[in-house]
Amino acid sequence: MKIGFAQINPTVGDLNGNFNRILDAYRTLVDRGAELVITPELAITGYPPQDLVFKSRFVPMTLEVLEALHREVGEVPLLTGYVDFNERTGRPFRNRAALLARGEPVRKFAKTLLPTYDVFAEDRYFQPADEPPVPVEIAGRKVGITICEDIWREKYLPRRLYENDPVEALVKGGAELIINISASPFCAGKGRRRLEMLSGLARKHATGIVYCNAVGGNDQLIFDGASLAVGPGGGVLAQLPSFREALEVIDLAAPALPAPPPVDPAAELHGALTLGLRDYMHKCGFKSVVLGLSGGIDSAVTAALAVDALGPENVLGVAMPTEFSSQGSIDDSLALARNLGIRCHLVSIQKPFECFRDLLGEELIGRGEDTTEENMQPRLRGMVLMALSNKFGHLVLSTGNKSELAVGYCTLYGDMAGGLAILSDVLKTEVYAVARYLNRYREIIPLSTLEKAPSAELRPNQKDQDTLPPYDLLDAVLRLYIEENLTARDIIARGYDEKTVRWIARRVDLNEYKREQAAPGLKVTSVAFGMGRRMPIAQRFVD
Repeated sequence: MKIGFAQINPTVGDLNGNFNRILDAYRTLVDRGAELVITPELAITGYPPQDLVFKSRFVPMTLEVLEALHREVGEVPLLTGYVDFNERTGRPFRNRAALLARGEPVRKFAKTLLPTYDVFAEDRYFQPADEPPVPVEIAGRKVGITICEDIWREKYLPRRLYENDPVEALVKGGAELIINISASPFCAGKGRRRLEMLSGLARKHATGIVYCNAVGGNDQLIFDGASLAVGPGGGVLAQLPSFREALEVIDLAAPALPAPPPVDPAAELHGALTLGLRDYMHKCGFKSVVLGLSGGIDSAVTAALAVDALGPENVLGVAMPTEFSSQGSIDDSLALARNLGIRCHLVSIQKPFECFRDLLGEELIGRGEDTTEENMQPRLRGMVLMALSNKFGHLVLSTGNKSELAVGYCTLYGDMAGGLAILSDVLKTEVYAVARYLNRYREIIPLSTLEKAPSAELRPNQKDQDTLPPYDLLDAVLRLYIEENLTARDIIARGYDEKTVRWIARRVDLNEYKREQAAPGLKVTSVAFGMGRRMPIAQRFVD
């Protein structure tokens, strides 16, 4: 059987645009010899549509698009995803797949397992399938149709979540092949786990598995594609590329491929972040970005990723020194701009800084300079960037990383100002890894930026490590505290210094109010701030 994989990039709510994208992919794959064409989960609506489904015309218009697709398909069937009404008691909608073919009624399949954890909230909208799934005949084979979560098993979930096993029910019903249409959000290492899971599932049931995943960025979520076909023995028959659209016809009679090489984590992060930024820009209607260049590693990596995503002509850097900015940092910013081929404005904020200190002089008399004066500087920089954004329509990129955001080493309404924070789920040590990856062929990030001690340069001779633990230690504790949800006591039991751990944990807890006001970020880990981690601000739990 030859299956056409339409690994496409739908836009949430763009029903007509998604219709055209699906139809174009269908026609191309049929011309290439596909006997069945499959698209990702909710391809017509985009995933996740969230509360758009409650708008009075959203689901009716979705069903009109489904009917239009049905009129256009030929004898080769098309399997696609959409939102349907639930005509029975329960949640108002269904997450469905539709099998369309000329001259045949639409065959509909409801999703059985609805994820409601991490970034998922499907139980808010959808009613699960009422009955166990049964196979259908396609091109002379009995095929089981599943949707995303329907194939995920306990070992690969946070815990045991479901009593039902749709794949097992389909195999018992005689399915010779399992098809899964998916919109599976990316996080680091997920591709490896997904491949391991699908191969194990194929071996367990001695049946082939075909998995078509969405690709693209939708707000904070990134979908990596990497669609797969796995044989009954668990071998990979074919795999589509990551982080880009692809149309491929895969012959299920093909021999298994050699095991894929290990993925470079920094290369994977680069692919995810550039895709997430590019799609956020295009789907929100922006054409260019502006960001502050400090001479530090975070702004340098942010600028380089923006250039890879958007092209140098669409990236504007602004260096905004004060009396505390070293000449080396200014030189590094200008060198970075030359290496990237972007424009860089030099806008000194020294005079506005002095004016602002003078403006509040009487109010602050008798109190020594402290973080109050330090924070004036990034807030003035934020004002400059927002002015350029307002005047020229640039999207402001904030440049802070996950380590800083976790412990509040950032200024509210200052360096946190912006429309998108592309490094907000990337720890400081990982930022350096991405920088080295960017420099793999030539020097993009100046070596002096990579080698010097990180500093906010808001007071004389300031270094990050004056306030923070060493980043390798900080990041190790943050992974355990945030991504594994261990308490301070549990982390200390693993051999970490008690005073350091408790300081980090307390800082994370105290700075939830800042993160609630931060720009949206791109999710690339198992637990990201924002939609991936919901913590109360007013709370008193102390370990």
